[in-house]
Amino acid sequence: MPVTPHPEFPAFPIIRKASRRDRLPGLAMRRDRLASLRRMVVESRGEIGRAINTDFGGRPRQETELLEIVPLLNALRNTSRHLRRWMRDERRHVAWPFQPGSAWVRHEPLGVVGIISPWNYPLLLALGPLVDVLAAGNRAMIKPSELTPGFSDLLKRLVSEYFDADVVTVETGGVEVAQAFSALPFDHLIFTGSTAVGRKVMQGAAANLTPVTLELGGKSPAVLAPDYPLDKAARSIVLGKFTNAGQTCIAPDYVLVPEGKAEALAREIIKRVETAFPAGRSKDGYANIITARHRTRLAEAVDEARDGGATILRPSGDYGEKIAPTLVIGAPEDCLLFREEIFGPILPIVAYGSLDDALAFINRRARPLALYAFTDDRDARKSILDGAISGGVTLNGTLLHIAQDDLPFGGVGDSGIGAYHGRDGFRRMSHARAVYKPGFVNAFEHVGPPFGKLADIIIRTLGR
Repeated sequence: MPVTPHPEFPAFPIIRKASRRDRLPGLAMRRDRLASLRRMVVESRGEIGRAINTDFGGRPRQETELLEIVPLLNALRNTSRHLRRWMRDERRHVAWPFQPGSAWVRHEPLGVVGIISPWNYPLLLALGPLVDVLAAGNRAMIKPSELTPGFSDLLKRLVSEYFDADVVTVETGGVEVAQAFSALPFDHLIFTGSTAVGRKVMQGAAANLTPVTLELGGKSPAVLAPDYPLDKAARSIVLGKFTNAGQTCIAPDYVLVPEGKAEALAREIIKRVETAFPAGRSKDGYANIITARHRTRLAEAVDEARDGGATILRPSGDYGEKIAPTLVIGAPEDCLLFREEIFGPILPIVAYGSLDDALAFINRRARPLALYAFTDDRDARKSILDGAISGGVTLNGTLLHIAQDDLPFGGVGDSGIGAYHGRDGFRRMSHARAVYKPGFVNAFEHVGPPFGKLADIIIRTLGR
């Protein structure tokens, strides 16, 4: 079917035509494209870090390195190492009525994949999916966020230097460009962002029956069982919650703690924050909130909770224009902090009477992208894992499940559709094509019309 060029996306028909012309790139070509992506990141990592720092108005270089560049390079290494095995045909069982014969599955490229990436991890969430897209033999168009304009322009330039225009392209622009982008007839569309925008992206894709992978957010809980030491939990929670100033899709959104321990946990968290993110180093050691609009929203959410009777706790010192790590104890359950994903350095702490009460609190809300369970008790761990569903889980820690290259990453319900990373990403970006080959005798051809006794025997045997 001919593709009508969109005036904003003249590259689309070119890249689509190329995907149909060279439909099955081999292992060497795929590895070469992954190597080009690796060179692009390694040779430009200084520029990348500076661009992201400027867009944020301040973000530690080490955060960009540790949370974006290092995971991306690890994903590239893992994928390149295992790609030959992933590409092999998979033999499947053939039932006895169809013997002799053979069956297998070929994992083939889908074609052209669109990637709409967010601002909070602009490098990793644009190029992480691209690793899986290229490994599966596809081509890609990327639409990065307009809230990181410096990085988006840099990415567009770098991609044009390291890739042919009919393999990977980058399209920049605002919300209207993103809306038009999601309506292009891609063979697959990956979106990372908020649940509200994800619904609109899915609506745009539906007109073309474009399948989607949606990596959304959600209110990811951390549950402390009664047996777990508060100081150990505080260390993990501070890392997961206040890295990138809480602007992480799988950051703990709130903490559930046994009754009588909320204030003690808060003191441990404040103590750890004053070591990890001290006010004196907030200029270069603690990330900024991306825009003034986001800062206003967070400040209003804290004010609403305070007006509802909550206790607000912050570390000592002046964080300047940045929002200091903030703890909220006793916030009303109907306030904004519990209605929406926080996406900032604000952590509600909620006391519970029993683990069943904690699980009920979680299950009254949309299904989260991540869940964090802190316990060394096997029964408590099983109760938490069995009692609340989530996209992924880290036990006795935070964030770390996303860093495992051999684990799928994805949401469930309001937190997303589909999972990728590693082998699961390769399969998500591939078409599992079924193939069956009859043997030297095709028995079923002897069963067909004109129907006789053999057909009745088969019906009696297989129709039981």
